Amino acid sequence: MKQTLLNKIENKQITVGVVGLGYVGLPLAVEKAKAGFKTIGFDVQPQKVDMVNSGINYIGDVVDRDLKELVEKGMLSATTDFSFVKDVDFIAICVPTPLDSHQQPDISYVKASSVEVAKYLKREAMVVLESTTYPGTTEELIKPILEEGSGLKCGEDFYLGFSPERVDPGNLIYKTKNTPKVVGAIGEDATEVIAAMYRAVLDGDVFTVSSPAIAEMEKILENTYRNVNIGLVNELAMLCNKMGINFWEVVDAAKSKPYGFQAFYPGPGLGGHCIPLDPYYLSWKAREYGFHTSMIESSMMINDRMPEYCVERAREILNRDKKALNGSKILTLGVAYKQDIDDYRESPALKVIDLLNKEGAWVDYYDPFISEYKFNGEKFKGLNIINADILKDYDLVVITAAHSNVDYDFVASNSKWVFDTKNAAKNVKYRDNIVLL
Repeated sequence: MKQTLLNKIENKQITVGVVGLGYVGLPLAVEKAKAGFKTIGFDVQPQKVDMVNSGINYIGDVVDRDLKELVEKGMLSATTDFSFVKDVDFIAICVPTPLDSHQQPDISYVKASSVEVAKYLKREAMVVLESTTYPGTTEELIKPILEEGSGLKCGEDFYLGFSPERVDPGNLIYKTKNTPKVVGAIGEDATEVIAAMYRAVLDGDVFTVSSPAIAEMEKILENTYRNVNIGLVNELAMLCNKMGINFWEVVDAAKSKPYGFQAFYPGPGLGGHCIPLDPYYLSWKAREYGFHTSMIESSMMINDRMPEYCVERAREILNRDKKALNGSKILTLGVAYKQDIDDYRESPALKVIDLLNKEGAWVDYYDPFISEYKFNGEKFKGLNIINADILKDYDLVVITAAHSNVDYDFVASNSKWVFDTKNAAKNVKYRDNIVLL
């Protein structure tokens, strides 16, 4: 089986399937197709399927022209019908792995996708999970589902592995194509073949590890590392505020050291599809072994509290004008979870707005990338423009995303107060009405 698949990879005779056509799946499907492998995308949302088949792009990291050309050439198509898995040699599962209402892993999408794949899984196929999850998922959950549902045996009839997605929306340098990949599979042959498949598509290095669990833990480490360090700087930012020290300047000074330090910055909380979630996967799994990840849990508590802290600081700023938070008009600038993207998944800005509303403030938002968003089942629409008259009408402007296409000099010169949680206005010279996080 190994040599057969290696030959098919070399000769571009592999048909690729990508389950889940979101921020991870669609860019991967496009790269597979661009590399010369016929690719089928699977998704339960008919709207996404129809858009792909019409050559209409909805993901920022995908080039519109690439998608359209691949569809027109017949190299990429999409479907809601999982029976086409029977025609696929390589299957990447790229579905969401959110947290449930109790902050515990929700792997229902992974499980449901595995069940559907198992029904039509053919011999000599490769299955790879890319969705972030807890260590053990590939071997403890997916392997039994695939074996029972297909009647095939892992390692003998098909290969199974884990290769964590590394997607950073809006990154101008690293995309799916050139970001190094980690592969861990069940057995040496599976690892070799799956790694060969990625090498045939990507420009980035492919680093192999000895098991799926190693690869799963590696992904958790990547984002827990960032979570812990962001928790550290958020806590120090709160301390420095009490001490009257500009913490942003502190970080800029510290990063002048050419070794032993990596700069992390504070903010209104954590957002995105990984960093706010992954540590919860690890702490949840650790409890199975009677182990408490105290440092990680502490950083999560600090980061989770940042939206509340920002509301407290907003109240303090308004108090300078003898205004209560209740009844004040507040404009939030940016609801994306990071600058210059249209992604608001887990964005702390949404929590800040929600808390301000609950305090009785009148809150609007402006984001040049996001005209509306959904939060807790409700839909919220933003302002279409901001001008001097609009800005002067608010008691406070809170910057919650540092979009580069916003004129912060203009914002500051026309606002009563600006609470900058992202240091977006760092180059504004007149700063008497700017308060930093």
